[in-house]
Amino acid sequence: MEDDLQTILVSEEQIRQRINELGKEITTAYKQYGELTVIAIINGAIPFTADLIRAIDIPVRLDCMRVSSYRDDTKPVSDPELIDTLRLDIEDRHVILIDDILDTGKTFAHVVKLLKTRKPASLRLAALLEKKGRRKVAVKADYVGFQIPDEFVVGYGLDFAERYRNLRCIGVLKAELQNPPEWR
Repeated sequence: MEDDLQTILVSEEQIRQRINELGKEITTAYKQYGELTVIAIINGAIPFTADLIRAIDIPVRLDCMRVSSYRDDTKPVSDPELIDTLRLDIEDRHVILIDDILDTGKTFAHVVKLLKTRKPASLRLAALLEKKGRRKVAVKADYVGFQIPDEFVVGYGLDFAERYRNLRCIGVLKAELQNPPEWR
């Protein structure tokens, strides 16, 4: 599948190293509270979340939300749509919301608005990747893995039409493979 990439932006080793750094940073920031609640926006954040929570050295409660905005396109086709919500009670809990990429900011902004109604003690954001040039909503992640250029990327959870999530690296998908008619 790596043959489908125009270029690799972030290697497997770079991902592993940065996640360990983020895990230590988060552990230091939350150790005083004794516990952390992590909410992953799935499907894209699954690999990042799984690796990140194993790098955090305090007890972690985990829940997931499902939000859709891309469908089978390379650009968001709608405002974020909540498909599945939380099961955990987050009132008075310290929460980190995790997503695979902070791009336009619409997904994070939408989910943050929903989570704030549940009255967490604190709410911070973590994104594996950040593209600053496409921001439509003023959202800032507290923890960022990598800044990337405005390219369509896949791998390590990020997909195109539900493909490429299982790549161990993150790369730019070749232009001729974006929206091929045989995938529709």
